Amino acid sequence: MRLELKLGKIIRSKKRDRCPRFWTSPARLKMSLRTKLKHLTLIQRATSRYLSHLSHHNNHHPPPPLPPAPQLEDPHNQLKEDPFGILSDLWVKTFTQSYKPFNNLSGFLSKFDLWVLAYQRTCANVTGTFPHKNSIYINTLSDLLSLKNAVVRNHFQWNSKTQQFIRSPNDKPINLLSKRKLNSVLASKTPPFQDLVVQEVLLMILEPVFEPQFSSKSHAFRPGRNPHTVIRTIRSNFAGYLWFIKGDISEILDNVDVNVVMGCVEKAVKDKKVLNLIKSGLKGPPRNFTCGEDIGEKVSKRKRKKGQTRKRLLNENEPKPDPYWLRTFFDFAPEEAAKIPNYGYCGILSPLLVNVCLNELDHMIEDRLIKFFKPCESDSIWKYSMKDSCHNPSWPEFVPTSGKEKTRKMDYIRFGGHFLIGIRGPREDAVGIRKEIIEFCESKFGIRLDNSKVEIEHITRGIQFLDHIICRRVVHPTLRYTSSEGKIVSEKGVGTLLSVTASLQQCIRQFRRLAFVKGDRDPEPLPCTPMLYSGQAHTNAQMNKFLESMADWYRYADNRKKIVGFCAYVIRSSLAKLYAARYRLKSRAKVYKIASRDLSRPLRESSNNAAPEYSDLLRMGLVDAIEGVQFSHMSLIPSCDYTPFPRSWVPDHERVLREYIQLQNPKFFCQLNKLVKQQGLCFPQDEISKIVWDYKTLGIFNNRFNGDKESENASHKVMPAP
Repeated sequence: MRLELKLGKIIRSKKRDRCPRFWTSPARLKMSLRTKLKHLTLIQRATSRYLSHLSHHNNHHPPPPLPPAPQLEDPHNQLKEDPFGILSDLWVKTFTQSYKPFNNLSGFLSKFDLWVLAYQRTCANVTGTFPHKNSIYINTLSDLLSLKNAVVRNHFQWNSKTQQFIRSPNDKPINLLSKRKLNSVLASKTPPFQDLVVQEVLLMILEPVFEPQFSSKSHAFRPGRNPHTVIRTIRSNFAGYLWFIKGDISEILDNVDVNVVMGCVEKAVKDKKVLNLIKSGLKGPPRNFTCGEDIGEKVSKRKRKKGQTRKRLLNENEPKPDPYWLRTFFDFAPEEAAKIPNYGYCGILSPLLVNVCLNELDHMIEDRLIKFFKPCESDSIWKYSMKDSCHNPSWPEFVPTSGKEKTRKMDYIRFGGHFLIGIRGPREDAVGIRKEIIEFCESKFGIRLDNSKVEIEHITRGIQFLDHIICRRVVHPTLRYTSSEGKIVSEKGVGTLLSVTASLQQCIRQFRRLAFVKGDRDPEPLPCTPMLYSGQAHTNAQMNKFLESMADWYRYADNRKKIVGFCAYVIRSSLAKLYAARYRLKSRAKVYKIASRDLSRPLRESSNNAAPEYSDLLRMGLVDAIEGVQFSHMSLIPSCDYTPFPRSWVPDHERVLREYIQLQNPKFFCQLNKLVKQQGLCFPQDEISKIVWDYKTLGIFNNRFNGDKESENASHKVMPAP
């Protein structure tokens, strides 16, 4: 009772002045407290009953155990094998069974060692440095492991720029980006770093699978093959053909039906996980942010305008762009090699998919080659089989033109989306083959080709392929032979030489496009303005690298000296005009007078007379040595390379693989052993084992390598038994 009165006084004293409605009488407060105590008693009894019931239930039905906390995988425990050993075994396996489809490739996707190697290669392409395996941080390995698990469990999505498992070393976190930069990143066409890693893994797995199935006539986007192998193959194998079919099916490099690509891939790969990953990359997921496209275009325009007024500064970790000479050389790429396919989000996997599709065309034409061949014994070449050769491969083939009947034969070669077919026969055969190719491309790839895309040209007009002109020259050689009477007879013969020359007009056209010359028939060199703010040593070094690349590009052209000499003249004159403007000289003649013909002597402004001499600065190491512009004389330009090129040439890696597979075959060793015994030879291993056996049993060393008996007797030494 005293407690209740005391509580009532406290409540009245504190809340009467603040709010009158909170004032409560002691009787009312007393009833409320009694009610509350009664309710608390009831709640306590109900709680005790519930707890007793719950304890009784748990005794008969124990609660399920809690799930264990997920344990994070250690990436280092996943690194168990050598990635190069894994890929080598895959290459050997695919070349051993080249015509069997592969049903299980998901196991290679689960190998974390391949993902680490793919990450290293991607970093080398993006940042310019190949990180060592031990220098990769544990956080990066964990992110890479998460990416691998997402791909294996079908949780990976292409072109996901907001949810990335791993980022490039140069990328900033999205949280640190502003809204404008975030929109520009989402609208940019640059693929995420994780897409490049997945593409690299797929390329490492799929390239060994398809490479043994590809035709030897295909030379683009394949290891060990390049435009030079095409030129050398044409020089070696395409002599004697009169009609040529030059085809352009580069439309397949721009766009192709997904079902067509998947139909070609499924012939060799049956793994559904890999097929679904390729198919999703070809289709591409829908964009989540469509509003960012316009913003990205505005940002790119704004950057383009700024780039015209001031230089662009590179970020801290941003790789340097290609040097000027390399960009200039890439701009000289021929039409057949200028276009690189890019399907959806497949990236570097796209060239392989193009070869997979066009491999159907290659095999179709190869079957047509066999059916078309009709030998003729009265002809000078290909009398009996398609592989007959009666010429020196180190020189363009000599083909006589006399004779009524000729062997009917054709050959084929392809580089990317362009192919060349040589036909020895009438023009009607070329027209029929062109019709078959057009029908095949329309039915197989859905590409409609007209006659302008598949042209028929005669050898006398010259066929341009990879910036080289294929033509023939009629020659009248003097044939000397010994008659039946023993006299030496000299007669005039008639024949043709296959000529592969570089196109000078195409070279002038490329120089004019890059603003090095103006005019067509009589081109006039222009100053090399992109190198205006570079020193003389740096400018000459850049142009020397460009000229070396051009000389190597035209290495197998008959007119190599002429075409490289013209390039050197254009570059040297362009630099002379540039130096005349930079050092305030009036003409090129004054520049040549001071700097010599190869521009190797230093030039300096005449107004600064107090400047130290170049020789003193070079001695102190303050300036770089100035290299003269190469190929300033025709005698310094190398001649055409006529190194013999075998008709059945294969790249070195394929030859080594086939030899290794042959050595693994026990039948080959049995045949080799029989051959050695038939010829009375002895293996080095048998000789060594015999020497060791004699030493252990007799305690003497018997010299069996010297055939002289005296030296053999003198070489016998009595040694104590071990």
